[in-house]
Amino acid sequence: MAEEKQPALFPSCMAFSVWPPSQKIRNAVIQRIVETLSNPSVLSKRYGVMDVEEASSTARMIEDQAFLAASSSRSLESGAGDPVGLGIETLQLYSKEISLLILDAVKARASPDEKTQSPPPADAAVITSSEDNSQPSSALYE
Repeated sequence: MAEEKQPALFPSCMAFSVWPPSQKIRNAVIQRIVETLSNPSVLSKRYGVMDVEEASSTARMIEDQAFLAASSSRSLESGAGDPVGLGIETLQLYSKEISLLILDAVKARASPDEKTQSPPPADAAVITSSEDNSQPSSALYE
């Protein structure tokens, strides 16, 4: 029996690529990073809000570094596997790199006190003294 050819998922005239992102997408990513760094958020509660100018220059640097890291990773893996799957993996790496770089940037500009203080663990319990159980001590389990 002759094997029948499976129809292609996409017509041959249609190209599908998720990597590299277009300049329009990269600009949108930069704008979103600026918004994250310059508006009140979970990060700003802990590390402070950046002014728009500082956030803009930081966002461009973050996006450029993440793009280069993802692109260099893709070039190392370019010979293997499914090109669409590889593009998705590269896009995931790009996204993770952006997240890490945002966190590094806000930590780097935080004051020394904010860098050394860490919030108590969510599951920390208060120890009470054995003499007076109505007054909790300040010690926490770690």
